[in-house]
Amino acid sequence: MEIEIATIGGYEEVGRQMTAVRAGDDVVIFDMGLNLSQVLIHDNVETERMHSLDLIDMGAIPDDRIMSDLEGDVQAIVPTHGHLDHIGAISKLAHRYDAPIVATPFTIELVKQQIEGEQKFGVENDLVKMDAGETMSIGDSGKVDLEFVNVTHSIIDAINPVLHTPEGAVVYGLDKRMDHSPVLGDPIDMERFREIGREGEGVLCYIEDCTNANKKGRTPSESVAREHLKDVLYSMEDYDGGIVATTFSSHISRVTSLVEFAKDIGRQPVLLGRSMEKYSGTAERLDFVDFPDDLGMFGHRKSVDRTFKRIMNEGKENYLPVVTGHQGEPRAMLTRMARGETPYELDDGDKVVFSARVIPEPTNEGQRYQAEKLLGMQGARVYDDIHVSGHLNQEGHYEMLDALQPQNIIPAHQDLKGLSGYVKLCESEGYQMGRDIHVSRNGNLIQLVE
Repeated sequence: MEIEIATIGGYEEVGRQMTAVRAGDDVVIFDMGLNLSQVLIHDNVETERMHSLDLIDMGAIPDDRIMSDLEGDVQAIVPTHGHLDHIGAISKLAHRYDAPIVATPFTIELVKQQIEGEQKFGVENDLVKMDAGETMSIGDSGKVDLEFVNVTHSIIDAINPVLHTPEGAVVYGLDKRMDHSPVLGDPIDMERFREIGREGEGVLCYIEDCTNANKKGRTPSESVAREHLKDVLYSMEDYDGGIVATTFSSHISRVTSLVEFAKDIGRQPVLLGRSMEKYSGTAERLDFVDFPDDLGMFGHRKSVDRTFKRIMNEGKENYLPVVTGHQGEPRAMLTRMARGETPYELDDGDKVVFSARVIPEPTNEGQRYQAEKLLGMQGARVYDDIHVSGHLNQEGHYEMLDALQPQNIIPAHQDLKGLSGYVKLCESEGYQMGRDIHVSRNGNLIQLVE
């Protein structure tokens, strides 16, 4: 059976992930994401009003025109998790394919919201839920199966999909952290990865996320970030001014910890911002998390400003707002607070807790720098980098290679400089560039089995 892989997006940058795998006459698409930085550099661009070709030319979504070179029928679109760099282009591209979108329950719900919020392209693909640990048949040959393996990441309900073919398994390894003690959900299923490495023809190809491939050591567990955050917030228990926290809205584990520790230090937590309300509200509705009954979530700007007025009237010392804006996004809640555009007034000595790192990309770095400067000008004390990454460092990559023993490797989710550490690691394990390490670019086809 012929096996061919199209590296469509995310092979020259972090963002707009999209990969297609052809096994015989059957094609499966993994991820269909947005490059947020390409959107952010265009002020006031409304992507939902733009044509897909304009978004492709902007570099905001994958250029999927290479799909016409794949001789097969798309049988499924499989997003690995609910981050926008993996699902953000589904509402703009999925209508081109007569195939269901198959994902875990939390991811499917986020995809559904994405589609409902943007009807321009009329996406009507079926939405199919599949849990980690389950398998479904792909196509009519009876020879190709899709399996979801549970992984841990900075969003709940993440998986690594595995396409089982007669030539061996294709493991799509974006995005994960090797967490054996997560705050929410099950640990990464390393036992299953080791089994896949030993089964049948083994692993024909491993496509891997190289975000942290140049970082030594092992990525800490989310439980480490939780303890760090606990220590920071507990140290503020006696402070009688304002405390504000920000983190990734999609990081439900971190939001859960912030809510719990706010209560512990005698403050009422409240979640503010559209994406904060969206992700946490969805997680609560699907029973992934059980927030306190009195937890407020407000996304609409007028509702947020009313909440800020109430906080100021009742006393900042009684509340801990958890707001959007960890990257300094211009229209996010924290940036508006820093510019003095909300009823919430920052005073000398007030604490601002960034439970997130800056995404290493120039647009984000510049915006975050500006936001922190503005906060400092208002007298706020910034607590930075209370976070652990959602991606593997080098030792995690080594463990995955040891478990899977892949015949071929395709590095992804980085630019060429970012891929270098992973290529060196693979070479130290006996792999070779041009033979079984395939460093690709967006828009390339790789023939693994003819």
